[in-house]
Amino acid sequence: MLGQRLEEAPKFSYQRTHRELYKLTPDYNSWLTDPASPLFKPVALEQTDHKNLIARRVKYPDYTIRRYTESLPNNVYKFECNSTGFIGAKFDVRTPSKIVFLWDELLTNGGIKRRMSFDGRMEYELAPGTYELESFEPYTLQYLQVIVEKGDCKVSDFYIRQYVNSDVARASFSCDNGGINKIYKAAVETYKQNALDIFMDCPSRERAGWLCDSYFTARVAFDLSGNHLIETNFLENYLLPEKFMNIPQGMLPMCYPSDHVNGNFIPNWAMWFVIELEEYLARSNDRQMIKALEPKVNALLDYFARYENEDELLENLEKWVFVEWSKANDFVQDVNYPTNMLYARMLKVAGKLYNRPDLQQKAQRIHETIRKQAFDGTFFIDNAVRVDGDLVPQPKNRTETCQYYAFFLGTASPERYPKLWNILCSDFGPQRKQTGAYSEIYPANAFIGTYLRMEILSRYGLVKQLLNESVHQYLYMADQTGTLWENLTPTASCNHGFAAHIAHVFYRDLLGLAKIDPIHKRLNIVFNDSDLKQCSGTVPVGDEEISLSWEKKGKRLYYTLDTPAGYEISIENKTALKPIAQ
Repeated sequence: MLGQRLEEAPKFSYQRTHRELYKLTPDYNSWLTDPASPLFKPVALEQTDHKNLIARRVKYPDYTIRRYTESLPNNVYKFECNSTGFIGAKFDVRTPSKIVFLWDELLTNGGIKRRMSFDGRMEYELAPGTYELESFEPYTLQYLQVIVEKGDCKVSDFYIRQYVNSDVARASFSCDNGGINKIYKAAVETYKQNALDIFMDCPSRERAGWLCDSYFTARVAFDLSGNHLIETNFLENYLLPEKFMNIPQGMLPMCYPSDHVNGNFIPNWAMWFVIELEEYLARSNDRQMIKALEPKVNALLDYFARYENEDELLENLEKWVFVEWSKANDFVQDVNYPTNMLYARMLKVAGKLYNRPDLQQKAQRIHETIRKQAFDGTFFIDNAVRVDGDLVPQPKNRTETCQYYAFFLGTASPERYPKLWNILCSDFGPQRKQTGAYSEIYPANAFIGTYLRMEILSRYGLVKQLLNESVHQYLYMADQTGTLWENLTPTASCNHGFAAHIAHVFYRDLLGLAKIDPIHKRLNIVFNDSDLKQCSGTVPVGDEEISLSWEKKGKRLYYTLDTPAGYEISIENKTALKPIAQ
């Protein structure tokens, strides 16, 4: 081994390895050409478990260089946007020196402070000489600060060697709304940095493959890359192990590959896994994967069945019952209604995938039970608790996110709950921060409430509102970091994979590529009513591409469409204009 990296170093984050601390001399690279280099230290080898190598499937990453674009006070250097990769620079050391690199996605009070649960810091102790150094680990940053703590040293030519997905070059999108274009660009940046060989939650503090996040990111992968290869990798990770250590039999890990030595898991995320399988099958036609996962899905169903109460609702689920990053996470016991809405949806999907009508019927019963127990006449209540043996809904515990779960997962619809639907459309959304409407209803956060809101606005045709809310909700993220965030505020990751889903929304609802079915070669186009006057875009489908552009002139909508041979095309027009093919 090389002894240049110091072993006694603090952890970079809870989820990742130790910080990079180096002690180097000018011959630091001699080991590359000299097998007898004194830099090598002998170590005893140990035999590890046998590894079954599997196909990579996906393209190798993009390693292109990004240079800083702006020099700020206090030796802070700004890159064009939040970026992920290996930090490099040149060093001209005149006397023994210690150099510290600090970084973050945002500046805090004009400088770089520890903003989250990781420490963006790397240190070099260098003897006199010249060096060209690059970090061993990938990091995420927009701002880099260089501090010479000791000695006489000039540091120059800072860069980030990107470590991002390379399979996005064929996708494009543009329209006459500059804010939407900027958000789309930020979505592509966010996706690239969170999609290497599996989907990651963030490229910074964790770099982990979390369920639920993957449901949203997988949709974007299909739009930007035209394939399901990363999703296949991601799902296959859950298929390959015979069992998962440190969590109960039947449960799936909340993220994987990962060690769960603390025994923690998110039961909700296992439900999202099953729900994702339905869309994966539609994207891939990979029935072999679906069939192979059937035993794990059945084991999961058996696990949840142990927690069903007399009403078939899940009660007192163990470990980290997670709804979203908001007040909704405070109301998860004893019976959490959003979780049970998700459970009903999971049962319906499992019933469809594995030809189990009994599961689909059970799903409908659970939806109906939730309607009876949780709806208070205006809103859905988040939870109920046991009082003297009776299950009592808690009327003060009502969240915006619970309402979105209800409409997204099938418990509610505009037809069934017109008053609630009108309230959500008219009084909720970004403007509620200013109006204070229904202040007793706790607000939603980005992960995942506001994204569910976009989905239900889309589902029920409110595309003009969706466009306006998207600009209001996400443009400030794109302006500040060029990526999209985990929360609505910069209190956590400012680069989170699921958030790239907005690009999928733009292709589907603004451009009009409503549904692409590469298996049966069908394309559904829907021209929605919006404030856009022009829009164009290209999405890859396998090795080919679908391109659509349109422009409004007078009372006509002129469009151009190019598809691979053999596609069956349907067009639905929801505008007041007459579509004319060019």
